[in-house]
Amino acid sequence: MRKTRMKYGGIIMRMCVVLGAAVLIMGCVAVGEEDQPKSIFAKDNLVAWCIVPFDASHRGPAERAEMLERLGIKKVAYDWRAKDVPTFEEEILAYKRHGLEYFAFWDWHPAMAPLIKKYGIKPQIWKTFGAPATGTQDEKVQAAAQGLMPLVEQTRELGCQLALYNHGGWGGEPRNMVAVCQWLRQNANADHVGIVYNLHHGHGHIDDFAEVLKAMKPYLFCLNLNGMNTGAKPMILPLGQGQHDRKLLEIIARSGYHGPIGILDHRANLDAEKSLKENLDGLKRLLQQMGYAASTRPEDGK
Repeated sequence: MRKTRMKYGGIIMRMCVVLGAAVLIMGCVAVGEEDQPKSIFAKDNLVAWCIVPFDASHRGPAERAEMLERLGIKKVAYDWRAKDVPTFEEEILAYKRHGLEYFAFWDWHPAMAPLIKKYGIKPQIWKTFGAPATGTQDEKVQAAAQGLMPLVEQTRELGCQLALYNHGGWGGEPRNMVAVCQWLRQNANADHVGIVYNLHHGHGHIDDFAEVLKAMKPYLFCLNLNGMNTGAKPMILPLGQGQHDRKLLEIIARSGYHGPIGILDHRANLDAEKSLKENLDGLKRLLQQMGYAASTRPEDGK
């Protein structure tokens, strides 16, 4: 009887050890999956940009929202022209119906302020700024910053971030954008002011992009991608077709930037859905070449 109890006791002990090990392994696997850092290139972190006036199919708000839902892109930066002002509210409602985030608004229009309040949206406001005609560098920075103060105060009151947008010239140079952000944060308590950087307006900084990105990173609210060739030939190019695309993506991946990533249309001769799809496919190929796991890449559809 004693031998029998010892025999079964040993069996039970071994079973407990095996079960305990299995639970431990499963727990480690689960923790490992949860703890994996989320890729900034995952589709739910992507922002559709330049898809309104540049859409060859001239979609309205409802059709645009349906297109984005088909593509599985959940964030939209809204660019507009004068003809689009009457449909500002309709655009907001279409995005809400389709579960899209109204992520950013181009430039500014007074018609947006009551709509932001009415619908409780908090879009980034993407704004360019020019160069003061005269003065030292410090004087130009101060003058540019002070010229932005009305919008700085309005976005503060609305609870929106204000992102300085590079669009060429002095106001599009990263060091000047950083300097204006610093001035506003230090002198106007404007921590809601930052930068949205567009590769398609940054061909002059391909070679020193790593240094430029490092300088901008503390202020960077969004980073918009583009296929990049030397000399902007052409200026707008789908991702994966530029000679510098993989190098630039690798720099971004190593930089520690964790914010949203913009995907560009900006080709008026092409349907916006086709244009965005080309960029999504190009991004996916580049990430495959870089060795990204499938779960961190943008996938087809939803």
